[in-house]
Amino acid sequence: QVQLVESGGGLVQAGGSLRLSCAASGRTFSSYGVSWHDMGWFRQAPGKEREFVATISWSGTNTDLADSVKGRFTISRDNAKNTMYLQMNSLKPEDTAVYYCAAGDFGRNPTVYPYWGQGTQVTVSS
Repeated sequence: QVQLVESGGGLVQAGGSLRLSCAASGRTFSSYGVSWHDMGWFRQAPGKEREFVATISWSGTNTDLADSVKGRFTISRDNAKNTMYLQMNSLKPEDTAVYYCAAGDFGRNPTVYPYWGQGTQVTVSS
């Protein structure tokens, strides 16, 4: 079983920045602290479906970001710390949502991620 805990959310003005973290633990992570799961970030705004934000391969070599966040968001991971990050710059009010981290396979479809965190709220004021 994999446990994922997000942190770093909050209230920020438009144009500001936040960095989200996702700390992972559980039996599927090796004793050497290297995650063998690809991981991703999704978000869900009130009244909307959960949408893909970014994904990163287990090695960190491959990444993919939604068009709406390209050039503003960066996904990264530190396997020694079993932690994934989402650096969010130039935030817009439309980025307001609950952000979820997930572990599973590399991709944009949420169904390829069997493990999910509880989410962290990001609110961007205009």
